[in-house]
Amino acid sequence: MASIFSMIVAGDIPAYKVAETDQFLAFLDIRPVAKGHTLVIPKQEIDYFFNIEDDQLGAMMVFAKKVAKAVEAVVPCIRIGVTVIGLEVPHAHVHLIPLNSLGDMLRFGQTPVAIPAEEMASLAGEIHTAYLANLA
Repeated sequence: MASIFSMIVAGDIPAYKVAETDQFLAFLDIRPVAKGHTLVIPKQEIDYFFNIEDDQLGAMMVFAKKVAKAVEAVVPCIRIGVTVIGLEVPHAHVHLIPLNSLGDMLRFGQTPVAIPAEEMASLAGEIHTAYLANLA
């Protein structure tokens, strides 16, 4: 059975997309630990992060860096934190989390930040615009 992320890639489930290439997709986490929490995935369904081929992993991290810069341009924060957990969805992914303190990374498993759908859509659009501006 396809993962929920593969269903997003296929367009079967909507997502707040912020960036996309032929190999990768970035979208806002719908259960964010902070405003701007973004997931970066390979479009190819690979369960375990460390099973990604080296060249694809390198390209994914370069893509994630560009997305992180776009998130940082839109969401006030000190830095963008990066984490790989790998237990939530059986599809390799990276979390990009705007940080203002170390505690911001420790919120996994707690109540997600409540962000209205309209704000999520607007935020995704702003990050997408910043991403495209960084490519120019």
